[in-house]
Amino acid sequence: MLFRDATLADGRVRDVRIEGESIAAVGTDLDATDESIDADGKLLLPGMIDAHVHFREPGFSHKETWTTGSKSAAAGGVTTVFDQPNTDPPTIDAESYDRKAELAAASLVEYAINGGVTDEWNPDGLLAKPIGALGEVFLADSTGEMGIETDLFEDAIKRARDAGIPVTVHAEDATLFDESVRDRTDADAWSAYRTAEAEIRAIEHACGVAERLGSTVHIAHTSTPEGVDIAADAGMTCEVSPHHLFLSRDDLDELGTFGRMNPPLRSEDRRVGMFWRLVEGDIDIVATDHAPHTLEEKDASIWDTPSGVPGVETALPLLLEQARRGTISYERVRNVTATNVADIFGLESKGRIEEGFDADLVLVDPDASTDIRGTQLHSKCDWTPFEGRRGVFPELTTVRGTVVFRGGSFADHSGRNVRVRG
Repeated sequence: MLFRDATLADGRVRDVRIEGESIAAVGTDLDATDESIDADGKLLLPGMIDAHVHFREPGFSHKETWTTGSKSAAAGGVTTVFDQPNTDPPTIDAESYDRKAELAAASLVEYAINGGVTDEWNPDGLLAKPIGALGEVFLADSTGEMGIETDLFEDAIKRARDAGIPVTVHAEDATLFDESVRDRTDADAWSAYRTAEAEIRAIEHACGVAERLGSTVHIAHTSTPEGVDIAADAGMTCEVSPHHLFLSRDDLDELGTFGRMNPPLRSEDRRVGMFWRLVEGDIDIVATDHAPHTLEEKDASIWDTPSGVPGVETALPLLLEQARRGTISYERVRNVTATNVADIFGLESKGRIEEGFDADLVLVDPDASTDIRGTQLHSKCDWTPFEGRRGVFPELTTVRGTVVFRGGSFADHSGRNVRVRG
């Protein structure tokens, strides 16, 4: 396969030739192959690596499955996902890992399976498995009630450090939640309850523990500029989710309980601060925290609705829309969705359009901006918090040289576990 005259993120126009599963050459006037794709005027990017998804299997297949979640990923230009451990059963030992691995074989895209930490975890068995990362390690309860205490957190960091496994942290301090708002019923009550200070202090604590133990942690779904600054000053990495970039407490009147997630939406000022930290390079990656629930589940009171929103299909399109408008560069989009993610999580053959790298690619018309509609997306939950916003969606997505999505259609393809060699 040959992409002819594709524009890369840095503005260079190049031919990109694929042989087998890899990029064989990047240059000009390359020889044609059995299939040539005219990419003149189109943007070619490395596929997004989403380091934070909840594909819900096992245990919650009515919300999402590996098949529906991975189709949604491919349609949004995501070619690798890291699935989180708070399923049923949670992925905390060798047996639960193996059960999830059987289900993950249905994935259309590449994947990694993360391991979880609870009082009942079996670290010897779990860490012997090819896990993507340890975490997200929950410092406060979220979906799945996997919050842990400091002693167990320290033990987990030590074990992961010795095994050479990354650690990702859900940082909120439940002792700083504001119980005084529990009698409120408005949608903003959740943001008032799980305070910004609860995240800021938890990030400070997590980074301090990692520093003291001579290790590092990756802070998941950071929602406060202060938290980003703490992580950066400590030499740790962090991610931001699209909902904390594009939504704020100002949107909750419209979103209602569909806008509840952990950590919650923040003030508009904090949202703007997060976006500019992304643009300026203080935030390392974008990861979706794709956490689908059904329409019926979300249509409940603010205290009863489950936390989480879908996002794996809309993250890259939302960022590409911002690049189209000139508020962020295409190079920065490439880095925070692919290159930096590969570097942080040790995916040596992914995240770049260079000779020898996996042919995980996304072709887009950078001017093809369109409205986002939940009914047109491919997640099983059939809704999006970004309804009516604009996005630039892929025309074509390849995984290791195989076209898995083109023009609304999907190929019959099986992605691989990126932690398993061969």
